[in-house]
Amino acid sequence: MALKFEKLEEGKYLLDVCGYVCPHPQIYCKKSLEKMNEGDVIDVIFDNPSSGETIIQMCDGQGHEVLEKKKEGGKLIYTIKKG
Repeated sequence: MALKFEKLEEGKYLLDVCGYVCPHPQIYCKKSLEKMNEGDVIDVIFDNPSSGETIIQMCDGQGHEVLEKKKEGGKLIYTIKKG
């Protein structure tokens, strides 16, 4: 279980927090968004379903937009645009 935050290309990031439970995925998502520029996009990959709601609440409260939510196997992937 290792946190993975990386820049894939200009304006596109990946955060993998699989194996972490609440509130860690939301905290790491928030910290990652703070490092990004407005308009940048991040894919957040996590496997703790209860983290999804807290990530959405954090995005709503900070003006970020959840562009897409998908499930692949046991993993959830949220695509978020920094507002």
